[in-house]
Amino acid sequence: MPNTIQRGAQTNRGRCGRAAGFSGVFLFTLLLAWLIVHTAEAGSNSASGNQRAGTIKGTVVDEETQAPLAWVTVSLAGTDQGAMSQEDGTFEIKAVAVGGHVVRFSHLGYETISKTDVIVRSDRVSFLDVGMRVSPIKVEGIVTKAGYFTDTEEQSGSAISFSSEEVRRSPGTAGDVSRIVSGLPSIAKVNDQLNSLIVRGGTPTENGFYLDNIEIPNINHYPIEGTSGGPIGLLNVDFIKDVDFSAGGFSAIYGDRLSSIMDLTFREGNREEFDAQIELHFAGAGGTVEGPLGGKRGSWMFAARRSYLDLLVDAISVGVAPKYSDYQGKSVYDITPSNRLSLLGVLGVDFIEFSKKDSEDDGNIVYGKHTGHEYSVGANWRWLWSESGYSNTSISALGTKYDGKFYETKSDAQLTDVQNIERIVQLRNVNTYRFNQSNSIQAGVEGKLFLSEYDYDVAEYTNSIGDSTPSLSVNEKMDSPKMAAFISYTWKPVSRLSATFGTRYDYFEYNKHSHVSPRFSFSYSVLEGTSIHGATGIYYQNLPLGLISQRSSFRYMKDPRSFHYVLGASHLLSENTKITVEGYYKDYRDFPMDPSQPKMFVADELVYRGFFGVKEGLTDNGKARSYGVEATVQKKLVEGIYGLVCASVSKSEYEGLDGKWRDRVFDNGILFSAEGGYKPNNKWEFSLRWVYAGGPPYTPLDLEASEAINRSVSDGNRINEERFPDYHSLNLRADRRFYFSGSNLIVYMSIWNAYNRQNVSSYYWNEIEKKQDVVYQWSMLPVLGMEFEF
Repeated sequence: MPNTIQRGAQTNRGRCGRAAGFSGVFLFTLLLAWLIVHTAEAGSNSASGNQRAGTIKGTVVDEETQAPLAWVTVSLAGTDQGAMSQEDGTFEIKAVAVGGHVVRFSHLGYETISKTDVIVRSDRVSFLDVGMRVSPIKVEGIVTKAGYFTDTEEQSGSAISFSSEEVRRSPGTAGDVSRIVSGLPSIAKVNDQLNSLIVRGGTPTENGFYLDNIEIPNINHYPIEGTSGGPIGLLNVDFIKDVDFSAGGFSAIYGDRLSSIMDLTFREGNREEFDAQIELHFAGAGGTVEGPLGGKRGSWMFAARRSYLDLLVDAISVGVAPKYSDYQGKSVYDITPSNRLSLLGVLGVDFIEFSKKDSEDDGNIVYGKHTGHEYSVGANWRWLWSESGYSNTSISALGTKYDGKFYETKSDAQLTDVQNIERIVQLRNVNTYRFNQSNSIQAGVEGKLFLSEYDYDVAEYTNSIGDSTPSLSVNEKMDSPKMAAFISYTWKPVSRLSATFGTRYDYFEYNKHSHVSPRFSFSYSVLEGTSIHGATGIYYQNLPLGLISQRSSFRYMKDPRSFHYVLGASHLLSENTKITVEGYYKDYRDFPMDPSQPKMFVADELVYRGFFGVKEGLTDNGKARSYGVEATVQKKLVEGIYGLVCASVSKSEYEGLDGKWRDRVFDNGILFSAEGGYKPNNKWEFSLRWVYAGGPPYTPLDLEASEAINRSVSDGNRINEERFPDYHSLNLRADRRFYFSGSNLIVYMSIWNAYNRQNVSSYYWNEIEKKQDVVYQWSMLPVLGMEFEF
């Protein structure tokens, strides 16, 4: 979210206004849901005597080479139904009962794969594309597994995968993939209002996102400039096929990120028939259409969504609500059996306005408006050039526009005037080749052209510790190329051991910086269902362009780097349940530091302020470290029950320029989360998520200084010496499915923060009431929605 917006909504009176708006939205959606459910029940009851059924179709390929696999046995767990894949890898299972299924894939010489949450709709076709891994030669003590966990998950406890259905139904997330992974033990709990990922002592700038081989800087509406976070997810959950998240020790094919990688895949559209879906929930409405392309040689799909909170809030004249919309699409076409072209586009449009009257009524200290958009458009060419190798090559254009002006409510003085545009044109090529069962390689190149324009003015203001900061005016263009090359070699000398050696080279013309980043990881099977794994490597990342644009001298500061050390063990408690314990240590070097604020850590300003303040001088000798132990138990959906339980104990700290080590602002210390659900039948599903986190550090206000200038002034002698109260929250959800002839309806209700815990977000100086006040995170919020597929 834009910088000044972060500072705007700072009082409970404003929050109460928005709560009233949410109540109106909820009542409206509840009434509409009742009408639809009443109609659905009537339609379902009228056809209750008919057995609803659909079809499962898909393709099976070799995971490493993407070559189609013939004669794979495909079976539905718990039934005698199944099929055999054809020469081109395709299969079809007809007359499958509606509801969720587990589909199992087995083939001689390959590891068995079990896909859960395969949803079959009445008189419709459900598509399932699967990649299978070559199975190592069997030795004594190693047995065939049922394959509920992906190869990525089995090799490293730092990595975890989610299916599209796991993303859709997760309580308290609204289908936002960033909020889904925030329940993992590697993610710090900071604030409900934002989905920013704080991964193992990192900052919101340190996370990378890839979508269909295209790197996307931010996947959110109202993105926080210079970071990967924001308040509202941009991607349509119905488009998502898979989500792979790595919290550390990731491969050399990914670069320019210090902490984590999220690799997402959009599914294909329906190659057989036209499909459509309409969705309605508490925040907005949208629709999806898809169908075949070029005589079933391809497919297309398109989705559009628009929020309606602003319409309802305007109607009841209470509070301020954001207005946003997004549009996304994907088309796929098989030029030949070996060449596939994919086109991808994502666009988000954002607007929010605080009038002076609204800000005065709500007690906000600023007013103004922000408009912006974020887009990603590109093409990916997949070429199967050998039975043992293939290439993915993408070219894309990305952009984000920030346009906003904000003023101080009490004086009408202009605080900020921002008109920034960040654009990137990029090329990415990744080649994979398997020499034999023991040796494989990935290698490729990347090229980026930055075409950014920074045009902003920041008025003189008092910084967080009460010092006066001069005004700043920036008008600078940044046109500069960036290049990289990488290679990753995997060696399996024996069936129990897999080792990956990799390195990458990065060069940025803008500051003439070049880096070599070696990486290493391994996995070793000790006993039946038990393995140990580890990873280490060096990771570099360029400083945010918005920060180095402030001063010409900032351009040549060192790029921050981190050293990852990861060691863990995994054990299969059953074929569908796995426990993982992992320890890590991250060593940070060369971070920017501000000599005028020697006790503070510049990178953490993005967490507690939402932006980098104006900097007159910086050094690049900052140090930080984080370390901890994490445990995860994950159960895939089998026999109606699924779950994910996580816990961690960790420490994150930095060294100030005064030589003292201090806790960082997101150091929770202890994290625990439990998420799971129960599906008694194919109609109902009940789920919950409970999160507990130790209170993070904060710097208390200097009350005398705050009162003297009637603004928030932190106590510069007590940096991060206090802690907020511990955080905990319960989210509940219930889903009901209705199956009709050729259509399907899902109605769901979720209650966020079900017992209305008052979790503290921050303390501030209330300039209206002239006293210290508190901002709370989300209160109890009922969420209702529906999806109608036809």
